[in-house]
Amino acid sequence: MFWQTSRFRIDLARPQVMGIINVTPDSFSDGGQNATTAAALRHCEELLKEGADILDIGGESTRPGSPAVSCEEELARVVPLVREATKLGVPVSVDTCKPEVMRAVLDLGADIINDIAALSHGGAAGVVARHPSCGVCLMHMHREPQTMQVAPMEGDVIAPVRAFLAQASARIQALGVNRDRIVLDPGVGFGKTVVQNFSLLARQDEFLTLGFPLLVGWSRKSSLGAVIALRGQAPAPAERVTASVVAALLAVERGASIVRVHDVRATVQGLQVLQAVQTASAEI
Repeated sequence: MFWQTSRFRIDLARPQVMGIINVTPDSFSDGGQNATTAAALRHCEELLKEGADILDIGGESTRPGSPAVSCEEELARVVPLVREATKLGVPVSVDTCKPEVMRAVLDLGADIINDIAALSHGGAAGVVARHPSCGVCLMHMHREPQTMQVAPMEGDVIAPVRAFLAQASARIQALGVNRDRIVLDPGVGFGKTVVQNFSLLARQDEFLTLGFPLLVGWSRKSSLGAVIALRGQAPAPAERVTASVVAALLAVERGASIVRVHDVRATVQGLQVLQAVQTASAEI
């Protein structure tokens, strides 16, 4: 299976590690660390040294309750970094739901649009459809970042999330986007409870039946903090590395093709161990 993007046809026979670069002052895990283009570019280079296959750049925090950012501000944060990151020789993804930002970064040579709103904002689907080959990740989100955890989903989430992703992928295909350009993300942490998030992992195979590769983002999520809390105290996001790696490995074991992570080196090492076990099992 391959993922067609602007400049790269990514072979998904090996799980791909997507390294996160937040050019924001308020992301839940690393806000402010990459506030300048120079610092963010250094972080890109560090993630590549650690083994990242794809770089995912975001200029607007999507943590629960985060305020919206103007298009002008997001462009100011993202465009200078994308201009430089596209020179690094790897696929560059941009995490945005704004059509204007999508258009600008694709014009600069970005390879992938990673949209938490699944191209639902006015004009977004058209931007992607008009591009000849960019990749796109369609994610499920309940409500908006400002409200998604105020009133999360109720009951069993698998069927409604699966139906949403099926509809979103059908809609963009109807506009002429080939299947091999599309990956799906069930949206761990985006308007779901802790139990619901873990059900997305436990029953991940039900999303694979849609016939698209899966991208999954468990890295440092609050649901991990909730289950590893000690004496009622959840560890800070940066202290959830081990849990994040375990969740990424479980997702890959259950068929995910791409894992979106903060802690690239640890995740790559975990995947190398998993690959060694799978190789040994195949030779028995």
